[in-house]
Amino acid sequence: MELKRVVVTGLGALTPLGKTVDEYWQGLQDGVSGCDFIKQFDCSKFKTRFACEVKDFEPTNYLDRKEARKIDRFTQFALIASDEAVKDAGISKDNVDVDRVGVIFASGIGGLITFQEEVVNFALGDGTPRFNPFFIPKMILDIAAGQISMRHGFRGPNYAVVSACASSTNAIIDAFDNIRLGKADVIITGGSEAVVSAAGVGGFNAMKALSERNDSPSTASRPFDKDRDGFVMGEGAGVIIVESLDHALARGAKIYCEIAGGGATADAHHITAPHPEGLGAQNVMNAALKDAGMKPEDIDYINVHGTSTPLGDLAETKAILNVFGDHAYNLNISSTKSMTGHCLGAAGALEALACIMAVTKDVVPPTINHFTDDPELDPKLNFTFNKAEHRTVNAALSNTFGFGGHNASVIVKKYKAGLS
Repeated sequence: MELKRVVVTGLGALTPLGKTVDEYWQGLQDGVSGCDFIKQFDCSKFKTRFACEVKDFEPTNYLDRKEARKIDRFTQFALIASDEAVKDAGISKDNVDVDRVGVIFASGIGGLITFQEEVVNFALGDGTPRFNPFFIPKMILDIAAGQISMRHGFRGPNYAVVSACASSTNAIIDAFDNIRLGKADVIITGGSEAVVSAAGVGGFNAMKALSERNDSPSTASRPFDKDRDGFVMGEGAGVIIVESLDHALARGAKIYCEIAGGGATADAHHITAPHPEGLGAQNVMNAALKDAGMKPEDIDYINVHGTSTPLGDLAETKAILNVFGDHAYNLNISSTKSMTGHCLGAAGALEALACIMAVTKDVVPPTINHFTDDPELDPKLNFTFNKAEHRTVNAALSNTFGFGGHNASVIVKKYKAGLS
């Protein structure tokens, strides 16, 4: 069968840099750090006391008060960002068949804040079970997809994807596959995460995964810097509307770009550490290129996983050199996690969104907080340190890797009418 072409027609974002796509993109271009001391709970006894939180977030500015109380913060994020994306795409019941509009959405962890609150309340009580009747539906990570579909009446494919920090990239790839196979006309996809909590920060601290640079939160996320000491936790949501080209053209939709291909692999190596030579990362980028029918030299920009961990940044760099060879030196590479922190299950969607904007606007966002070169990294690679760079971006690749060895990459490219 002939595969359908798949385009992006709507975007939504709720991030540590801003509560809309425009604010998010402006923050990325300006090299703004979204990191500050944690406001959501008392973290004075924690090894890490900072994160990239969504600032001044009040759910009732967007959602009915009763509705907001029935859903976890991660689902609040998902609904708000999806509202922006649906409006941006101009989707309504008048121009789509709701039976062919789906929601494939992701989260790495789901309602951890709700889970923590309910368990703590029970533990502090007298043993009588007094659980919130919405405890389970607030907590389960598939509920964001369900809530989005119910909010808009979309009755197409509906499910959640989870692969740790690769989750929303896998969701985008699944959405892409459903559209190109003709199983739906439109898919709302992406991811959300909200785990800046005692359990979230404490758990990652126990793994020694987080930066402990409490003296300078705004510079704590420093991918590819010699003195990087772990990732910075982030939160937020990114939403992308993917649609078949013929359907988008028929309803006169605005088209941001085309999704070219995606890949997924496993490291099969370690529960948290990457393969030291970046083998899984190498394989997934090759898989995405093959799926897209593209050559390494067709890529202009890579939004790397780049979490600011000593092992991860080095392994990913090795993989890029192995896949792209001499063309690696023509690439722009950047880690927007230097600004947003690591948004876990939402990272893939937010970083794919950054790639979409880079392709649309011909601007590469920077890797901020670079102070000291790492002698283990090839100095000829262009990590777009500290300042955005204007260049033609015909195609961009987004990498995400998750605990458990999950790897996912997606490629977006400029849309050109009549050309596949």
